[in-house]
Amino acid sequence: MSTRALRLGTRRSKLAMAQSGQVADAVRRVTGRPVELVEITTYGDVSREHLAQIGGTGVFVAALRDALLKGEVDFAVHSLKDLPTTQPEELVLAAVPVREDPRDVLVARDALKFTDLPRGSRIGTGSPRRMAQLNAYARAHGLDIETVPIRGNVDTRLGYVKGGELDAVVLAAAGLSRMGRIDEVTDFLSIDTVLPAPGQGALAIECAAHDADLIAALGALDDPFTRVAVSAERSLLAALEAGCSAPVGALADLLADGQIVKEMRLRAVVGTTDGTRTVQLSTTGPVPETHDRAMALGRELAAEMLAQGAAGLMGERAQ
Repeated sequence: MSTRALRLGTRRSKLAMAQSGQVADAVRRVTGRPVELVEITTYGDVSREHLAQIGGTGVFVAALRDALLKGEVDFAVHSLKDLPTTQPEELVLAAVPVREDPRDVLVARDALKFTDLPRGSRIGTGSPRRMAQLNAYARAHGLDIETVPIRGNVDTRLGYVKGGELDAVVLAAAGLSRMGRIDEVTDFLSIDTVLPAPGQGALAIECAAHDADLIAALGALDDPFTRVAVSAERSLLAALEAGCSAPVGALADLLADGQIVKEMRLRAVVGTTDGTRTVQLSTTGPVPETHDRAMALGRELAAEMLAQGAAGLMGERAQ
């Protein structure tokens, strides 16, 4: 491999720059080459529409992929949950590093926990998935909340709480952690309360499929357990024909006996955003030894969910 600087394509947001900077440091260590960040503006960054309106799928990704295909950057870093489930043939996911905490978190006024929010509290989120599960939990436990659709970066969302417009917002733990702001969290939402988005907490490092040397070098950052887990989650999402803005939560976690990982459990939920109807299922089996087996696990659970009426709860399905 040459010694010229590798060009890393990244979105311009503080969160994207933070996580891309961390990946750049890791790539410098494994390749010995300098890495420069190339900032790219995506449609999702400039649009003021809600993600559910603009489709969600790929709106933060397309511009980065275009830059890769044109050779303007050598590799790109994505939040894996933003990636469409269909992978272009010309590009490859060279690495899926170790996953951060996949949970959602609450940042509320007066350091409140979710279950301590007073009646009528307004909770902001841009995610139909979060709305569906928060409302379903509230209905089941006699809580009185209102979920409010919001857009904007982390600072904007937290500002709604600081400014008193909202009582709380829900964000991903991983993003706040990567930005060094995890101490602002007032409540970590249990996986049993809110299942995360498929791939949440994981990053995807993507490059051109023909660049074998770079694929091999970036592969040093790949975590096999994270990869099989997110492959199962994304396979389920694809089989449901749902985009990344659909009200679908999924998490594959590894079950260990002492230090030995024995099984993988895949849990998933689909629900209407008002929380009145949900389909929630899980399956547990041996840790998939191949990508194809992980994909099959996701498809099988999706088929069970569709048989129980999941399609009718998702609104418009992805094209």
